[in-house]
Amino acid sequence: MSDRFHIEHITLDCRDAGTLAAFWSAATGLAIADDSGDFVRLEPGQGGIRLAFQSVPEEKIAKNRMHIDVNTDDMIATVDRLVELGATVVGRHSSEHVTWTVMQDPEGNEFCVN
Repeated sequence: MSDRFHIEHITLDCRDAGTLAAFWSAATGLAIADDSGDFVRLEPGQGGIRLAFQSVPEEKIAKNRMHIDVNTDDMIATVDRLVELGATVVGRHSSEHVTWTVMQDPEGNEFCVN
């Protein structure tokens, strides 16, 4: 018997699963696959991993311990489009090899665009 497993989806806890799933669907171009009200999944993206959103009663109070990184050919245009969808820019950073923008989705979950 094998101990191997695969990641089915990455789930973000949130106040409103439908609203946050709609934001990420518009941001990624991935369609909503399943919607049971309090739990919504998007179609799989590249690599077959899905994003899922689960409604929880508590508010987000601290920085994410895990976050999503997205890569794009045009960071400025992508950041501008995500802001139009409801995201906010938290900061812009660069190192010797990469430049990225830290953003928050409409519920305050941090993610990076590079």
